Amino acid sequence: MSISTLVKIALKALFRNRMRTFLSVLGIVIGVAAVITMVAMGEGSKKSIKEQMTSMGTNAIIIMPNRDRRGGVQMESTESLEEEDVVELREKATYINAVSPMITVGGQAIVGNNNSPTQLSGVSSDYLIIRNYEIEDGVMFDDVTDRMAKVCVIGQSVVRNLFPEGNPIGKTIRYKSIPLKVIGTLKQKGSGDFGQDQDDVIFTPYQTVMKRFSATTNIRQIYCNSIGEGYAEKATEEIMGILKERRSWTRPTDPFRVFTQEEMITMVTSTSDMLSLVLTAIAGISLLVGGIGIMNIMYVSVTERTKEIGLRMAIGARGRDILLQFLIESIMISLLGGFVGIALGIAASEIVKSALNWPMIVSPTSVMVSFGVCFATGVFFGWYPARKASRLDPIEALRFE
Repeated sequence: MSISTLVKIALKALFRNRMRTFLSVLGIVIGVAAVITMVAMGEGSKKSIKEQMTSMGTNAIIIMPNRDRRGGVQMESTESLEEEDVVELREKATYINAVSPMITVGGQAIVGNNNSPTQLSGVSSDYLIIRNYEIEDGVMFDDVTDRMAKVCVIGQSVVRNLFPEGNPIGKTIRYKSIPLKVIGTLKQKGSGDFGQDQDDVIFTPYQTVMKRFSATTNIRQIYCNSIGEGYAEKATEEIMGILKERRSWTRPTDPFRVFTQEEMITMVTSTSDMLSLVLTAIAGISLLVGGIGIMNIMYVSVTERTKEIGLRMAIGARGRDILLQFLIESIMISLLGGFVGIALGIAASEIVKSALNWPMIVSPTSVMVSFGVCFATGVFFGWYPARKASRLDPIEALRFE
């Protein structure tokens, strides 16, 4: 019997039981749509996180005091970063091209009746290179001429909150009762890798923060920029060597922790991949349930059509023809559900993207894999009922009530 004839018989059987076919297709539709939506959500999130972290500087290196644990309590290292460390790194390090301390203080920035709970960050001019900031208006302060000067450069969120009326250049911000003259504004950057607003910033010379705000010579963090991609590991080793040499360090443990942006991107990406895998597995369960539904429906169909099968065998149909007929029915249900599910999954991804502003990426690979899985589901879950039908004894089938 030809394949075209078997397809026609399968279509008639499916149309004869429309509600049963619809419910079987619905299970596959929900499963496929859920898988595509979850994969799109995971891929979109991963790409968004990578872009946000890249915008913060792909070659950035962060140095901070190491933390020790004693009796289950996390202790701060006895070693502190100092301004001399910054000088040493600038003079001796060959794998980095920018160095900036980072000292932060919390408080309210006030201009007239407007205020903003923005963190004040003491940095050097190299910080803009390290974190990919750009000046939009005005200038960046100079590390030599503006040393300990009461000047600042502000982000666009601060501009909107404190200067809604216009240009802030030349105006004064009061931070903890200390006036800071605005000499520059930064270009818009948007959200950072952990959702923080990268435009809600106030930068001032780090010496100004050390002398006027925090009254300390210790530096909380030092940011560096490696000379290019692939040099992060060499730069990290060189930095640690310089810091140890300055202190004549001989202990087995390192006095400081050094993080690279590459390590952070890898860590966050692996976490995102794991989350995507979990979401896809959960969505895949619904596809599995849909496949089991097909098997159940095909079993019921074989039982109901036992006499029909016996009659067809009596007039010359082979077991192979019966097997193919029921297998074709199962595959048609799966593929129909797959087509509708793919369309629904793409539509759901677009709706989520528009309504919730969530990054969604529907990759051609996920669509092709979903289609392949649907075909495999039809074959796998339809094979056993079809095999059972093909092995029925014609005489016993005709006697079946």
